[in-house]
Amino acid sequence: MSVLRHFLGALALALLLWAPAHAQTTSQPQGAITVEDSAQQDAAIAVRIRDIMSELEGYSNVTVTVSSGIVTLRGTTLDAATATRLNELVGRVQGVVAIENEVTETTDVVERLNPAYERFKGRLFQLVALVPLLGVALLAFGLVVLAGVLLARAKYPWDRIAPNAFIADIYRQIVRLLFVVAGIVIALDILNATALLGTILGAAGIVGLAIGFAVRDTVENFIASVMLSFRQPFRPNDTVEIEGDVGKVISLTSRATILLSFDGNHIRIPNATVFKSRIINYTRNTERRFVFDVGVAPATDLAAAKALALETVKALPFVLSSPAPAIWIETIGDSTIGIRVTGWIDQHETGFALARGEAIRQVLIAFDSASIEMPEPTFRVVTSPSAAGAPPKSTVVIREIETEDVQSSQNEALEKIVDQERAERADKDLLTREGAEE
Repeated sequence: MSVLRHFLGALALALLLWAPAHAQTTSQPQGAITVEDSAQQDAAIAVRIRDIMSELEGYSNVTVTVSSGIVTLRGTTLDAATATRLNELVGRVQGVVAIENEVTETTDVVERLNPAYERFKGRLFQLVALVPLLGVALLAFGLVVLAGVLLARAKYPWDRIAPNAFIADIYRQIVRLLFVVAGIVIALDILNATALLGTILGAAGIVGLAIGFAVRDTVENFIASVMLSFRQPFRPNDTVEIEGDVGKVISLTSRATILLSFDGNHIRIPNATVFKSRIINYTRNTERRFVFDVGVAPATDLAAAKALALETVKALPFVLSSPAPAIWIETIGDSTIGIRVTGWIDQHETGFALARGEAIRQVLIAFDSASIEMPEPTFRVVTSPSAAGAPPKSTVVIREIETEDVQSSQNEALEKIVDQERAERADKDLLTREGAEE
């Protein structure tokens, strides 16, 4: 029994002694630890760090001391980033235990200006060395640009392919621009600086975008001018209606369309408005129809009145037989019935307003000769019992005369004015009689 008690006590004591030893073994590094001469190792670390800093720029004023693997750095650098970079460099040296970086940014003016001066001097020397090559690049650029200018000045290709002088000038400007860009690319390639081309084009694109937003209306008018000059919806001296303005076309400039109203006034309409508007061209077709209404009394024989009006219009020498005139009843009211009369004329030979007016006059003469009553206003008049009969109706006596001249003298005068205006601005006009038509 006592033997068993002693055995259990010895076993418990062994367990107590084994547990701490096992815990210490598992929590500590395994293997042998060697101790070298720390003074020699510190000196070697210091020499290695100084060699590294001597190969780098900006660490000439930094000192290094090493004690027991702890590196202490003192001194100044040109900027804080250079001082901070020392931690990364020194930390790569084998044997360094810790780093005490006491390097600060220098405040000495001379030290801070010296690097800038050295850089400037180096670039100046580099520029002097590149002068011959720069001269070759400038010569190549000048030759390319000169070739573009000479090609743009040539009249044969551009005047032949362009619908007008304005478009030909645009072609010339594009050619000049392309040759300038090509000259820049060649010059930069000679200087081995083609990387600058992307920066230049990017800056030019940003500037162009900003300018485009600033002069958006002008750019819109310019683009509309190009489109209108390619597919011309009107010709010089055409009578057109644009946005309610009626007049003869004088010219189409790079910004506006200029009309001459029948009152002799100039009307300038922005080309962007013209391009987006509904345009009525009264001159494009040779034939043009005039229309007017004639009122007759309700008791009138409408068939006879229509036939008389039709025969009268057909008999007019300036009215075309094809398309033929047409007559129909248009309106009916309390005291009048409206008959619409239409006829066609050759507006290049006959004045439209004069022909319409003469047709109205002849129809009125014919109705009066045939005793076809015209409607008159009806008034209710209260009279005294002694008044006898109704008030007499007023009668209109129209003296029958021969057909008047309906040649458009007014249009001829306006056309002369337009021709004079066009002669003064011939170099700015985009319209041509030979251009394509819509």
